[in-house]
Amino acid sequence: MLSGLSKKEEEMEMATPPPHGSFNDSHISHKNNQNGIVQSLLTDLYQVTMAYAYWKSEKRHEIAVFDLFFRKNPFKGEFTLFAGLEECLKYLQNFRFSESDINYLRTILPPSVEEEFYDYLGSLDASEVSLYAVPEGTVVFPRVPLITVEGPLPVVQLMETTLLNLINYASLVATNAARFRMAAGKKQLLEFGLRRAQGPDGALSASRYCYIGGFDGTSNVLAGKMFDIPVRGTHAHAFVTSYVGLQDLKNRLLTPLDGDSPTDFVSACLELREEVCKTLDVLHEETKESELTAFIAYATAFPKGFLALVDTYDVLRSGVPNFCTVALALHRLGYRAIGIRLDSGDLAYLSKAVRQHFRKIADRFEVPSMANHTIVASNDINEDTLHSLNQQGHEIDSFGIGTHLVTCQRQPALGCVFKDSESPTLYWVFQLVEVNKQARIKLSQDMDKVTLPGKKNIYRLYSHEGHALIDLMQRPHEQPPDNERRVLCRHPFEESKRAYVSPGTVQLLQKLYWTKGEIQEYLPSLKEIRERAIQSLATLREDHKRALNPTPYKVAVSADLYQFLHDMWLDNAPIGELS
Repeated sequence: MLSGLSKKEEEMEMATPPPHGSFNDSHISHKNNQNGIVQSLLTDLYQVTMAYAYWKSEKRHEIAVFDLFFRKNPFKGEFTLFAGLEECLKYLQNFRFSESDINYLRTILPPSVEEEFYDYLGSLDASEVSLYAVPEGTVVFPRVPLITVEGPLPVVQLMETTLLNLINYASLVATNAARFRMAAGKKQLLEFGLRRAQGPDGALSASRYCYIGGFDGTSNVLAGKMFDIPVRGTHAHAFVTSYVGLQDLKNRLLTPLDGDSPTDFVSACLELREEVCKTLDVLHEETKESELTAFIAYATAFPKGFLALVDTYDVLRSGVPNFCTVALALHRLGYRAIGIRLDSGDLAYLSKAVRQHFRKIADRFEVPSMANHTIVASNDINEDTLHSLNQQGHEIDSFGIGTHLVTCQRQPALGCVFKDSESPTLYWVFQLVEVNKQARIKLSQDMDKVTLPGKKNIYRLYSHEGHALIDLMQRPHEQPPDNERRVLCRHPFEESKRAYVSPGTVQLLQKLYWTKGEIQEYLPSLKEIRERAIQSLATLREDHKRALNPTPYKVAVSADLYQFLHDMWLDNAPIGELS
């Protein structure tokens, strides 16, 4: 049984393809069009110069295999969420060089480049390329090929930079979001990063992949439209400070929920203010009338969605009393306010104090629902903040997170690079592993940078309890592992690290997503990818996911691949001479 998933995920995985095994545009009509910036020229110059060198040396028909993988998990963790696959497939669908692209290349390449090469570029598309990948939303680990691309050497080389770009940030921010989700538990998480993100494309990508990683909604209206993500938001401090006093309210009436005659809502609030302040041990003179005015104006505009930002002046002596005043007035007209947002101060202390105020009001006015109003917190929250709040105890129901989420401040990039980079932060790699069915290997004095040669099949082995035990890479000709026999798993480079594993279930990780110019697999919706991510993370033991000193997940090779790797290593390593 090639499975390690829940029944619901297995049903998702077994979606029936059309008769010829391909999914053309009509089968992904619910998807959005490709980002116009993602095109063939979105690449590094050296990809084009290498393509010319390949063409010049008659290597354009050689069939190459490249693996895309990473060497180190981000954020000092031991897992990564794979994201960005759908954008890669859209890129393949549209891969071609236009006439204007080629004309531009003529201006930046040396005059010695032959005209026939430009004709060759103009003829290229992805029809001879095959792409195998792990399903988007799957939890993945270092050294495991997430994408394997096979096709003419110059063509696949030209795709390298773009594929890395599409996977890098998507996986980084999805993983960051998943870590925030685990830290927050079941609390609501909202992505508020639009104004902090690296440009419009960064903002839209952040909203999309944070949702995959477990966030519940976004403030980004365009992302909501494009990706069908729930959109949330209320008002800013500017809204509160724009009001001076009750004279600013030109409309004093509010129609009750039952449709009865409109009521003077301002007077209803003023009638309650004194008793609310008395209940909370606050003098009503301490409360800001301009703030109350702003709250009344917002509640009149959104009586079913009243959530107030209460820290413009003083949370406990003005913001909360003013909110409770308006919320009670809404209640008497049949509406229910949502709650408040805290954007500064000691969030643990303030949330508990606010909750106590809510309970006092609920008891005094005999409105039990007031005790359960939502408390939202924002204020530059990061993953460590969430863990600290959990340790202190808090009454926050929802977190709005922006800067630390979308910019991934703990690790702003995964460092996607190609094989010959010497970057000290080399985590992601797009590595040539085979040409014309002959394996290729890259050696290095740094053992972590030695690559695993040749095409590989990748399996995830699960325990009988359903936990992911180990990822195993094999050579294509080997018999797949199954739950009927134990399999020897070896560390790729440390000879003494080996173990027999008797799996309960086995899952083949990669699928063929693209070949002969067509998508081959059903592309799930964003909600389905989000559900897959939740289910995939649930298969990991808690010690792999903990924030402090997580246990590394094991990635192994078969005995056959181990021997093949080390034979190639010896064959390709130079022999020194002492004299």
